Amino acid sequence: MPLVVFNQKGGVGKSTITCNLAAISASLGLRTLVVDLDPQGNSSSYLLGNQSMEGLPTVGGFFEHSLSYSFRTVSPNEFIVTTPHDNLHLMLSSPGLNELQTKLESRQKIYKLREALKQLASAKEGGYDRIYIDTPPALNFYTRSALIAAAGCLIPFDCDDFSRKALYTLMDNVQEIRADHNPELAVTGIVVNQFQARANLPQRMVQALIDEGLPVLQPYLPSSVKIRESHEQALPMIYLEPAHKLTLALVALHEAIEGKRAG
Repeated sequence: MPLVVFNQKGGVGKSTITCNLAAISASLGLRTLVVDLDPQGNSSSYLLGNQSMEGLPTVGGFFEHSLSYSFRTVSPNEFIVTTPHDNLHLMLSSPGLNELQTKLESRQKIYKLREALKQLASAKEGGYDRIYIDTPPALNFYTRSALIAAAGCLIPFDCDDFSRKALYTLMDNVQEIRADHNPELAVTGIVVNQFQARANLPQRMVQALIDEGLPVLQPYLPSSVKIRESHEQALPMIYLEPAHKLTLALVALHEAIEGKRAG
């Protein structure tokens, strides 16, 4: 089942983490899908770059079609686009997601994403080995849909006091979804992002999380200006500079996550 990257706080690196982990999976030969549920579409832009998105199918189109009577006759594959990278595909974001939300909630379509991703994970429909879901910075219909569809949740943490205070509410929300809708859901781990190893505050904050028994993943992702170049060129780090320290940290993080998946 899929892995969702979720934090109700914006600017913590959800899209960066989603796309880079997905790109590493794809580079290892795993057939990989990114589902971009954030109306801002940062993951979509990161993976497609300057490629025109006009006329392409979107995840908004998928949800809109779920409201129609002909939904069962359409494969979720029809809402997926290819990226310039081998083995890496995308359910493209749509700015119309916000407008659709009220209709989807009133028609109780909260399980439609889970049904679609189960189909896409099967060899008959898509045969995707790995599915990563990027979410909006809010606990809304799309985030809940993602958590209901997922087996694991990654929580980015950017080492400030606001993130720490929000973390406890966020984990409670995940546990509520687990109890009410998805018993398979687990917090895979907290991903420490933009970590400054020489600064005292980030070290103290991360150690406090560890001391509380929270599932902090290692390694921590170092702060690097190289990620801006990665965004600008629409090349996840594994494609842009495979030997960079941030790339190596991402690869090691991917290995740690895969180890948890296997366990």
